[in-house]
Amino acid sequence: MNGLDFDVVSNPEFLREGSAVGDFFHPDRIVVGAESPRAIGMMKEIYAPVLTSPATCPVHLDCPPVHEVPLIVTDTNSAELVKHASNSFLAMKISFINLVADACEAAGADIAKVAEGIGSDKRIGQSFLSPGIGFGGFCFPKDLQAFVRIGERLGCDFSLLKEVENINLRRVEQFVAKVKKELWVLRGKTLAVWGLAFKPDTDDVRFAPALNIAKRLMAEGAHIRSYDPQAMQKAKDELPGITYCVSPYEAAQRADAILILTEWAEFRRPDWTNLAKIVAHPLVIDGRNLYSPDEVAAQGFQYVCVGKPHAAHLPLPAAPTGSGGSPVMVSRASTLLASLPSASLQSPSQ
Repeated sequence: MNGLDFDVVSNPEFLREGSAVGDFFHPDRIVVGAESPRAIGMMKEIYAPVLTSPATCPVHLDCPPVHEVPLIVTDTNSAELVKHASNSFLAMKISFINLVADACEAAGADIAKVAEGIGSDKRIGQSFLSPGIGFGGFCFPKDLQAFVRIGERLGCDFSLLKEVENINLRRVEQFVAKVKKELWVLRGKTLAVWGLAFKPDTDDVRFAPALNIAKRLMAEGAHIRSYDPQAMQKAKDELPGITYCVSPYEAAQRADAILILTEWAEFRRPDWTNLAKIVAHPLVIDGRNLYSPDEVAAQGFQYVCVGKPHAAHLPLPAAPTGSGGSPVMVSRASTLLASLPSASLQSPSQ
């Protein structure tokens, strides 16, 4: 090209919004897709301060313990697929745990304990096993859709990832259904929305579930009073018809329910006594599972969250009796498993 001697390198980034600087200085891995030894050598030189010496970043007073950072050198196509596949896999974990949370609600189980049990398997891990209102932001939705399109062009069946996206989209309607179940008619109700950004520590509202939930509630005739520590200015372009407040307590004034839609740190320890005085009804509907149900109940608030029992469940089948006629106690999960065909209970080979 015009006599220039150049190389093409694919160097995908894995930087999270809100912690990008720390992620750059303390990466889990560095992926370089390049064809020529010269390009690979240049990339190793660029990353040498991170790869070969403890890098002091401007984020931590005491940086995390130094560990050897893997440098993965591959071709450009493989490097591009690493990026799309990584984000798609994390999105899949989120949609999966949201499905499990639905099962927990139906069975009267506790998603916190179920997720702990799943994540304690070191092959799975605890990260991205927090149920809620779904993922948002720009990276996960964009990379998931892009990976599906790539799969289609390559002739691969990516129906799994299509369902991951469908599950995520349904989370908005499912949360709105929770609100309607508690308040019945939404027209004329005042709802305090705590959090608008797609996650804490950012002002990014792109594809934020909170905005879609607020729009759906407004369409039902609810009045929205919202607060977010960073995202309100950007949210105003998307949601011009709601009231923006200077604090979560102002948002909660005369509220028929408080909706937790982003897990900001400042929401984790509210002044329950103050809230009880200013809300119209002591009801918290938590889309991020910030609180313990017992903690909220002790403050006199009704609490609805994700993946934990908070309402009446379907009655259990009559307990079977033992040989002596005494009832045998079984859990709902055991009853469900017992109703499955025996073939479906066979363990697949690991």
